[in-house]
Amino acid sequence: MNTIAEKFTDTNKTEKERNPKNNRWTGYQNQLDRLMRFVFVASAVTVTLIIFSIIAFVGVQGVKTFADITPFHFFFGLDWTPSQNQFGAFSFIFSTLLLTGLSVIFAVPLALSGAVFMAKIAPKWVREIMRPATDLFVGIPSVVYGLIGLTVIVPWLAQFNEGFGYGILPAAIILAVMILPTILAISEDAIRALPGRLEEASLALGATRWQTIWRVLIPACRPGIITGIILGMGRAIGETMAVFMVIGNSPQMPKSLLDSATVLTTAIVKDMGNTHFGSTWNNALFLMALLLLLISLSLIIVIRFVAKRSELK
Repeated sequence: MNTIAEKFTDTNKTEKERNPKNNRWTGYQNQLDRLMRFVFVASAVTVTLIIFSIIAFVGVQGVKTFADITPFHFFFGLDWTPSQNQFGAFSFIFSTLLLTGLSVIFAVPLALSGAVFMAKIAPKWVREIMRPATDLFVGIPSVVYGLIGLTVIVPWLAQFNEGFGYGILPAAIILAVMILPTILAISEDAIRALPGRLEEASLALGATRWQTIWRVLIPACRPGIITGIILGMGRAIGETMAVFMVIGNSPQMPKSLLDSATVLTTAIVKDMGNTHFGSTWNNALFLMALLLLLISLSLIIVIRFVAKRSELK
């Protein structure tokens, strides 16, 4: 009877009474979880506040430009002569978009071909060598790319343009090399993430290896490829030092790819040290920075949209 009573009493004990050590450990873990949750939330809020503070500061300073010049004159004017209070930035905006588009045109075929080769054609040992080698390009400082362009590409192009090799074309070649690893890595990961049944089904239906790659695998991983291209465009738009060294930095509308030009980033770097904070010239440079921020945010929104569309499919 005593044994039965002791067992009945033991079953009525709470978990806290039966395992005091486990209970203390559980309480410690709960406190740690609450602390880490607070740290993560505080970090996310802090990062968000910093980002919006930067956008707000740059935006407020940039919008002050319109107190002295009209938006039409800034966005569509061709005359950039700060000494005469002329701040037409259309040539900078046009050169930025032209340079970005041209660099993407140069980089995408090479990056996509390299991604297909490493994902579906190259042996494993070749891929283990090539993938780290391409990733090394990301870690090279931009000033090194600019120096190579200044000493190799610009003199070579000068042979075809009466001794002047600066312009959009050398800058686009340099940027294409700089963004190529980003597009290649993301595209390769997208191709390798495809289920094997797609390739097997295509081959079973009689398609050749190349037909399977270009008509089945590439369309299937299009969202990942587009994401890589957009990320490459974001880096190309924001690149400064390498472009600054080879583009020529003349505030004019380029009439050819070997005409000296200026993009938004190089205009900011070149002129910011010569301005006084709060002046119209300084505010115009902040407005250019705001344009770059808005373009980058637009690219991020496009990536989100593409990712969401791929999830729905």
